[in-house]
Amino acid sequence: MIAAYEALFEQGVAHSAEAWWQGSLAGGLYGVSLGGAFFGESMFATKPDASKFAFVGLVKWLGAKGISIIDCQMTTAHLTRFGAREIDRKQFLRHLEHALQVPTLSSPWKVT
Repeated sequence: MIAAYEALFEQGVAHSAEAWWQGSLAGGLYGVSLGGAFFGESMFATKPDASKFAFVGLVKWLGAKGISIIDCQMTTAHLTRFGAREIDRKQFLRHLEHALQVPTLSSPWKVT
């Protein structure tokens, strides 16, 4: 899995959103961007709420860049607090078809 994500990073489609505290990585998330979609893979935190801060920043940044769908993979109370909602497969595939018509954001990303 690490080698796969390293290869995706080298291709410019794997990204991480990070929250730092006093010079140390406190949390974040990572995933893959294709067209107008971001596919979140995993969130992590060593400090309370750090992944939430990273996620909120990423959502705002992606929205400003025209990303139309963020695939969270699973619905959780944590993600629904930020507006996540389940959609059926047919609706997801329609969104995905539209999103993949958009050029993939160039790398590297600078989310602040």
